[in-house]
Amino acid sequence: MRDVTFGQYYPSNSFVHKCDPRLKIVFLIVYIVAVFLCKSFYALGACAFVFVLMAAFSGVPFKSLLRSVRAVIFLVLFTAILNLFFYKGETRIWANFFLTWEAVYFTLFLAARLFLLVLGSSLLTLTTTPVSLTDGLEGLLLPLKWIRFPVHELALIMSIALRFIPILTDETGRIMNAQKARGTDFESGGLFKRIKAITPILIPLLISAIRRADELGDAMDARCYSGSKHRTKYKKLRFGWRDIIAFLLMGSLLAGVIVMKIHLPAVI
Repeated sequence: MRDVTFGQYYPSNSFVHKCDPRLKIVFLIVYIVAVFLCKSFYALGACAFVFVLMAAFSGVPFKSLLRSVRAVIFLVLFTAILNLFFYKGETRIWANFFLTWEAVYFTLFLAARLFLLVLGSSLLTLTTTPVSLTDGLEGLLLPLKWIRFPVHELALIMSIALRFIPILTDETGRIMNAQKARGTDFESGGLFKRIKAITPILIPLLISAIRRADELGDAMDARCYSGSKHRTKYKKLRFGWRDIIAFLLMGSLLAGVIVMKIHLPAVI
């Protein structure tokens, strides 16, 4: 749980931090689309280069970004093992060995794709505050207000849910430390024994989450919060020269991946 970085913000005054949150959300969507469009390692290399470039201009330590990858290592290893054993190929590594080079290439390709997806999403949350994310989502979904869609309320719910992830993570750590002080063992035994040991944590964690939600609701009522009706903004979003550069980089990435998908041989 300590490896979860979603919802955490790294304060800085970098190029990426000052970009418009609407553009950063669109950039992430385009980045995810580009990663899924990749059919070769060359295209993935282009996506990795763009990520490294944005990470360098963000000022976020790579250690913080790599922590987000540690949280999905189990998923990557699980999918890698499945692909190694069940992906069909023609070129065997050894004559009497069932693994094929095609399975190895596809496994590496899939692992690199998952890593880039997680890293890109983490970079957004580390360089954008929850308030900015709310404003960016509301700005992007603003046309839906014409059909009376609750845009502001939806953006607020998503922002609060994102912010609650690190809070509940810290709460889980405190509850586990309290249980360990009382003699509970979370690390020894088999899988089912560990699951059984973790079960007593869920009830106090659920109670804590409900209590925090109730306190947040009371705080919003005390400040006369009324949603999007007649609500003004202290800071209005405006596109600047940084956003133009990011937009050009975004378009170049998507165009380059599409060209490489058409002209380069695919791994899968």
